[in-house]
Amino acid sequence: MLRLITIPISHYCEKARWALDRAGIEYREERHIQGVHQIAVRRAGGGKTAPVLVTGDRVLADSADILAWVDERTPPEERLATDDPEVQALCRRFDEFLGPRGRRLMYVLILPHRDLLLSFNNAGVPRWEDRAMRIGWPVITRFAARELGITPGIEREDEEIVWREFDFVGELLEDGRPYLCGERFSAADLTFAALAGPAVVPPEYTVELPQPEALPAEARPLVERARQHPAGRHALEMFKRHRRARVAVPG
Repeated sequence: MLRLITIPISHYCEKARWALDRAGIEYREERHIQGVHQIAVRRAGGGKTAPVLVTGDRVLADSADILAWVDERTPPEERLATDDPEVQALCRRFDEFLGPRGRRLMYVLILPHRDLLLSFNNAGVPRWEDRAMRIGWPVITRFAARELGITPGIEREDEEIVWREFDFVGELLEDGRPYLCGERFSAADLTFAALAGPAVVPPEYTVELPQPEALPAEARPLVERARQHPAGRHALEMFKRHRRARVAVPG
């Protein structure tokens, strides 16, 4: 049985789950809260970040590597074209810019709302981890700020880059193409949609994310704008059309 070590709400982890589920590959998901995940991934043979996929003979500690591994085990007509240079370039761009900037932006907006964050952040983690996070909330928030590089005003820079990436994707779609690289769903579409998850909060996301009406006032305008943007609409459509039912088993 494959093991996938994750942070439940992580959009990079959603990217890996999506690829595995789409290919119909069964795996056991082992969920951990932020911070504790570092112990789990290191024990599994990874580095510091999640997701980590443990196979029979390999440890894959990067979501892009997991997608490539899945493609090797998928029929040609169903593959995500992870070996295509154009697809690779787009995936690298989204991994480098949209992923970390969108993540930090949403953490800045949601961290002040403890009860809301805990209502979905700890989905499926061990009970002791959930309890520890609730008791140690002040320590957790300081840890998150340090790990994510949260400094006063950084959210303005992050938001600018998120919209830059959305505009870039919107320009690609202006010619009417159904997918980012033409006529076929690829790793570029999956990567963009997954990493846009914090901004568009798709209903099909593995963890049940709060929808706009349940978000705090400072976060709601961002999500509503993202959903109305052509790139945001593309991300939501990719989730709706291509996010297959999960085949994970309890961790």
